[in-house]
Amino acid sequence: MKKLFASLVLVAVAAPVWAATQTVTLSVPGMTCAACPITVKKALSKVEGVSKTAVSFEKLEAVVTFDDAKTSVQALTKATADAGYPSELKR
Repeated sequence: MKKLFASLVLVAVAAPVWAATQTVTLSVPGMTCAACPITVKKALSKVEGVSKTAVSFEKLEAVVTFDDAKTSVQALTKATADAGYPSELKR
């Protein structure tokens, strides 16, 4: 029982170490003008854990760097959708 408890404590303490910075590209096809990327960038920047955002109107995409312990791709796509610009992970 002590070994199990010790293992659980170790996992709880080490879990934050497993978190990593990720960079993903989101397709944002609904951007129709040069001002749209500003709105998309603001929406993504407000998501906790996002450290960098580059939005391209020409490519209709957003490249986002974030801490995967604080947020997820689903949260990013929700943020763009809530701002009026549905997006999806570009593969």
